[in-house]
Amino acid sequence: HREGQRERERQRERQRERGRERDRETERHTHTHTHTHRHLCPGSTTALRAPGTRRAAGMFAYLLALLLLWFLCWWIRDRVRLEKVSDKHVFITGCDTGFGRLAARAFDREGFQVLAGCLTEEGAQSLTADTSSRLKTIQLDITKSASIENAVNQITQVVGNAGLWGLVNNAGIAGVLCPTDWLRIEHFRRPIEVNLLGPIAVTLKLLPLVKKARGRIVNVTSVLGRMALGGGGYFPSKFGMEAFNDSLRRDMKSFGIKVACIEPGSFETRMTNCDVHRNSKQCVWDSLPADVRKQYGEDYFLQSCIRREKLMRILSSRDLSQVVWCMEHALTAKYPRTRYSAGMDAKLVWIPMTYLPTFVTDYLLCSDAIIDLNAV
Repeated sequence: HREGQRERERQRERQRERGRERDRETERHTHTHTHTHRHLCPGSTTALRAPGTRRAAGMFAYLLALLLLWFLCWWIRDRVRLEKVSDKHVFITGCDTGFGRLAARAFDREGFQVLAGCLTEEGAQSLTADTSSRLKTIQLDITKSASIENAVNQITQVVGNAGLWGLVNNAGIAGVLCPTDWLRIEHFRRPIEVNLLGPIAVTLKLLPLVKKARGRIVNVTSVLGRMALGGGGYFPSKFGMEAFNDSLRRDMKSFGIKVACIEPGSFETRMTNCDVHRNSKQCVWDSLPADVRKQYGEDYFLQSCIRREKLMRILSSRDLSQVVWCMEHALTAKYPRTRYSAGMDAKLVWIPMTYLPTFVTDYLLCSDAIIDLNAV
């Protein structure tokens, strides 16, 4: 019995030894194969990774193709226009000068039935002389309820059962643009009344006519409705108009009304006239208490005006047709965009700046430092 046990143990030991020998042989074979393969194919390590690289390149090409296809579809869709506009009525506010006047003339040439809201009699007469008999001017002060009511009655009589196809809220003012601690509440109230409350009042009155035509509403705000550059009522009014535009767009979607927002950059119009801004700022500066002027320093007013005028010369565009094109597309495209940005400064400077971290934006814009901190 003991002899049998010893024999079985010797057999198991021989089996283990054969197993170890096979493992050593396999290891030697693998080492030899790898050395030979690397010697004959120096790029084999890269080749082993090639399938993964090819998969990544294929995925990138697939995504690029999808992106190009999406852009092509958007480009084609963006160019589909309405077939007939001669039977459509469009009401534009602020047609005395600037964007409104140019838009009224352009829409009149295209065959629209244009109703042009003008603040002054001189502006209305000048526009009538430059356009066809189809265009009708309407006296309108969007800050006065009686004037709005009178304009709505005239528009209702003209459009009849067809309704109003397009409402373009274009009228606006810049107001006084100064540091906030220079201003009084009146400096905020006037721009807010003209740029925000006025367009809201006009829109509310004309909504029944726009619903009847299942038409379009175009709100001209500003790229600075996304980012305030300084103090004054202009920036709060444009921020508010952006909010009104968004809520109106969602509320009117179920009625088939399309609402678009145009955000112009800096253009050479009456609103951006440097002499007008300098004079209004000078009046505020002269009325400041002596202690406030001391805080800013006597050179602050002149230096800030020079910096602003230099910036306006660099960024402002004389081509007002860029904004008019946005209005025209919003009214005639079958699939109008939700937002339009007009001007290279809007697209390349101001809108990208709104996506920067706040502390970076503040650093870039806060170039006017208080001279004498001890005077505060």
